[in-house]
Amino acid sequence: MSEPNQEKLNAFLGKMVGDLGAIATGAAVLLGDRLGLFKAMRAGGPMTAAELAVRTRTQERLVREWLSAQAAAGYIEYDEGADRFYLNSEQELVFADEDSPAFMAGAFEVLASLWIDEEKVSQAFRSGKGVGWHEHCACLFRGTERFFRPGYNANLIDSWLPALDGVVEKLERGIEVADVGCGHGASTVLMARAFPRSSFVGFDYHAPSIDQARQAAEEGGVRGNTRFEVASAKSYPGAYDFVTFFDCLHDMGDPAGASAHVHRSLRPDGTWMIVEPFAHDRLSDNLNPVGRVYYAASTFLCTPASLSQEVGLGLGAQAGEARLREVVTDSGFTRFRRAAETPFNIVLEARP
Repeated sequence: MSEPNQEKLNAFLGKMVGDLGAIATGAAVLLGDRLGLFKAMRAGGPMTAAELAVRTRTQERLVREWLSAQAAAGYIEYDEGADRFYLNSEQELVFADEDSPAFMAGAFEVLASLWIDEEKVSQAFRSGKGVGWHEHCACLFRGTERFFRPGYNANLIDSWLPALDGVVEKLERGIEVADVGCGHGASTVLMARAFPRSSFVGFDYHAPSIDQARQAAEEGGVRGNTRFEVASAKSYPGAYDFVTFFDCLHDMGDPAGASAHVHRSLRPDGTWMIVEPFAHDRLSDNLNPVGRVYYAASTFLCTPASLSQEVGLGLGAQAGEARLREVVTDSGFTRFRRAAETPFNIVLEARP
């Protein structure tokens, strides 16, 4: 091995310090989210550690250390003269407003599951058997819903659905819709609320998630046109005018089999919308901040989930449009296109 370049080594070590800080601060974000510290700061304006502790019924000394850590990370602001901490407008949107399209606190629950379930994934590396979605810590299920919901709130009704050929008009008239791999039902409830003349059924193989989805439908006031059932992507019953898969096709062991089942379940003039994590087709084009997050998540969650199932194709979260096109068109779909995209998602439309 050649002698290291000291300047490059120092720069790399500096990057390590930054990354270690991000990891440590991530745990503190999760803590603040669970204790309601961010939301209390949003509601209360600039405050001392003592005031925040009183408002949240927590211990002042620990709260001050947490506030200091967040300020050092640039996640909150500190007024030295008044010895008070506060969230600026942008930080509020990211950490304290669950309805904001920029809300990110839920993502830290997803990342917590990577650490909690590391031993299970380590065993999967050795055995090749994978790790089922249902085998992960419950924080993964909560975090996934909270991470993706802001993006759906911001884009699904106003951008993604209008990008599909004629789907909004059909939804407004009233059609039958299947939301497959619905998880906690955020996407299903959102569509059901926007299109009350249509009927929606959400399917997921994970029974605890279906229980949460039913509760979400009750709270969202859409029980009249929405139901949730336990079923897999290859066996859900019924015939539909519109089928949706939100951020789940790449997790499936047999995505081609799922695609074939969608083809059978769609009426002749039906549409399949596939929302997937944003990815380019070439690995080198995904070596960026978004790809960094998605490849890490795919290593611990998506690919092990696929490998734990039948076939175990292991598409992964960065499969890319070309690979997804191959899976979909090989199962009988004759029309396939990218309808929309965001920095975090690609929206694909398939027709029989």
